[in-house]
Amino acid sequence: MAETGQGSMLISFLPLILLFAIFYFLIIRPQQKQQQRHREMVNSLQKGDKIITNGGLHATVIKPEDDFIKIELNDDTIVKIDKAFIAKKVELGNENA
Repeated sequence: MAETGQGSMLISFLPLILLFAIFYFLIIRPQQKQQQRHREMVNSLQKGDKIITNGGLHATVIKPEDDFIKIELNDDTIVKIDKAFIAKKVELGNENA
């Protein structure tokens, strides 16, 4: 009789387990992959690369550092930005897009 109790317990948790599996594959895993791609992109930035910040500023990388990146906004303005605030790297040919 103890086995029927364990079997019904497993069956009662099955929908919860399935819900977690669906949640993991539709939300958590894609978000982890996106974070990994962003981290790789930021770590691969080099001097002269064109970027767009989360604030929408278009800039040129001057010097990548450990936690920050020095960027040039125009001929006179050079600022440091945290790596987390870099939205994307502008690929050649997409500067006007």
